[in-house]
Amino acid sequence: MQITTPVSDALNRYLDLSSLSLKLTAQNMANVDTPGYRTVGIDFAAEMSRSLENLDGKRGSGSPSMANVDTVDGLLERPDGNNVSMDREGMKMAEAQLQFRTGVELLKREFTRELDAIHEDQK
Repeated sequence: MQITTPVSDALNRYLDLSSLSLKLTAQNMANVDTPGYRTVGIDFAAEMSRSLENLDGKRGSGSPSMANVDTVDGLLERPDGNNVSMDREGMKMAEAQLQFRTGVELLKREFTRELDAIHEDQK
């Protein structure tokens, strides 16, 4: 039996998007020396908002693979056509890690709240 709530569904999506952001950052870092490589990323806030709108209509919908992954504009391009900035990627990785940790803690609290409600009659 699977028990989910709108909050746990939203937090699940939050964790999925955080994970995707980490994966894209790692991909960018791995391609720092690839000629012509263009930095990719997601707009986390926009994707989370879109996901919450989708969750209202369909419970559990909106996989991270459906997130809009785009090239990042406005970065300094090297002569070989690559525009990956390790400083930017380091900051994006730290941001995504904090988002993921926050999501995990919030999900733990949500499950604790649900378990407390289930066991309320035993107190």
